Amino acid sequence: MTSPATHPGAPIPLATLPNLRSLGGWVTRDGRRVRDGVLFRSTDLSRVAGEDLETLLGLGIRTVVDLRTEPERAQRPDVALPGVQQVTLDVLADDTDATPADMVTLLEQPARVQAVLGNGQAEALLSQAYRQLVALPSARDAYRTFFSDLLQPERGPVLFHCTTGKDRTGWAAATTLLMLGVPEEDVMREYLLTNDQLLPSLQPVFDEFSAHGGDPDLLRPLLGVRESYLETSLDQARTQYGDLGSYFATGLGMDRDRQAALRDLLTVP
Repeated sequence: MTSPATHPGAPIPLATLPNLRSLGGWVTRDGRRVRDGVLFRSTDLSRVAGEDLETLLGLGIRTVVDLRTEPERAQRPDVALPGVQQVTLDVLADDTDATPADMVTLLEQPARVQAVLGNGQAEALLSQAYRQLVALPSARDAYRTFFSDLLQPERGPVLFHCTTGKDRTGWAAATTLLMLGVPEEDVMREYLLTNDQLLPSLQPVFDEFSAHGGDPDLLRPLLGVRESYLETSLDQARTQYGDLGSYFATGLGMDRDRQAALRDLLTVP
């Protein structure tokens, strides 16, 4: 099992799998460190091939967790990895019109993008989507299963993803790091790395959108991440459950004992 990452959040540069990185290396409040090579996040695996596929297989991944909707999976199915278990957890099953799941369709319609995302509406749409990551019953059930699976050592190393690996995946990564004891400011730093690691690979999307008469600046709030988005999910969890600890325990089935077990499994001194 190997990981090319050299520092927390370092990208694993695969052209056919952008936004791939390990959660390893982040330091917890009590001085422990998230283990390297056990948790990875990425975009979907629909295009990975060639040397990139060999590099991915070299990470020793045993489980891939797909957080996408059924239509997303049908449109861009993951490449099957030999010997790797595929787990499907549809975060947005209760709201398939949510922004992340509708992104591909939306980008094909510049006029609709102008109407839907102009005048600051993009930020409002994404904020609503991030509230749903906490509020939707399907999201709660999906993330609850995700953490239950992480507690099973034989499942790891684990790679989890959605479509672009930023929203549903970003919340999975953020809640994992918070449970492990990583300070919130570092969790935010990890989350924002997507802007550096994903957006350059999407330049053809911006170019094509512009060629069809669209304003590429309209896409940036949709295709990137912002502090306010993650803060919206955190605020929703605190509002709905009282505090993050109660969200973890009641919403995600991760009480203090289970969180301690997760820390024992996924962090080192």
